[in-house]
Amino acid sequence: MNYRKFIEEQSEELKRTVGRGIAINALSGGVDSSVVTALARRALGRQLKTYFIENGLMREGEAQRVVAAFRALGIPVKRVDARAEFLGALKGLTDPEEKREAITRTFYRDVFARLVRESGARFLLHGTILTDIEETVAGIKRQHNILAQLGIDPEKEFGYQVLEPLKTLRKDGVRKVAALLGLPADIVRRMPFPGPALAARIVGEVTEEELKLVRAATAIVEEELKSTRAFQYFAVLLRDRATGIRNQRREFGRIVVVRCIESKDARTAAATRLPWPKLERICARIVELPGVNRCLYDLTPKPPATVEYI
Repeated sequence: MNYRKFIEEQSEELKRTVGRGIAINALSGGVDSSVVTALARRALGRQLKTYFIENGLMREGEAQRVVAAFRALGIPVKRVDARAEFLGALKGLTDPEEKREAITRTFYRDVFARLVRESGARFLLHGTILTDIEETVAGIKRQHNILAQLGIDPEKEFGYQVLEPLKTLRKDGVRKVAALLGLPADIVRRMPFPGPALAARIVGEVTEEELKLVRAATAIVEEELKSTRAFQYFAVLLRDRATGIRNQRREFGRIVVVRCIESKDARTAAATRLPWPKLERICARIVELPGVNRCLYDLTPKPPATVEYI
């Protein structure tokens, strides 16, 4: 594919579609949403309004890092505090599809619909890529950013049109476009992060307690494995518990799974063969977290597993 031509074609398409109107988009800081932001800013200029949605499900310091990075690029980003809405929507839910549906509904029906009304926008830009569409349509797992492919008309349901300029690309293609758009190397190479964020890494109900724990475990894993250059690495908090010993007393504690994979486009993946001392160090740090007494390393390829746990 000629990616320079792709950029020009998508820029022109955005200009034609939006016309003199206003478009909005949500920036998470991942490469997909970053490319959509940079591409749409190039095409639409001030007609694009970019938001960072604080949903309470992100990694530590995510909002500050993303807003600062795009401010340095000359792209203003407004932070929207929607933490109460998302955690409220997830309360009591344990089924993976129900959790994803709750996140989708809160994004599009509540948060974005409100931003559309406030900004006067008629268009919402998405970072949907081809793999998102394929996995949802195949019934593997519903991606939070899939609407039209499931028969949902966003204009009828929510009051705005959804534009998906990256829907013909896979992750490696998105990275090539990111580099051509002049995005910083740390964004171009940034590893994938799920749309449902840390909710995709908590098996069972998402609560403040679980989020605090998986956020801390995530920080450990990302610090320890950043030099591996693996496709993706993260921590997962299981719903089950295990008997352990702490301070010479029995403890019925939490179980954290570490996943580190090699992949090109997330369609298939294999576990990274990490050195034993590295695994031991990660385990030692994770079981120091309050209430955690087991740390497991996931060797399962995709398929039969998916990359994320929900």
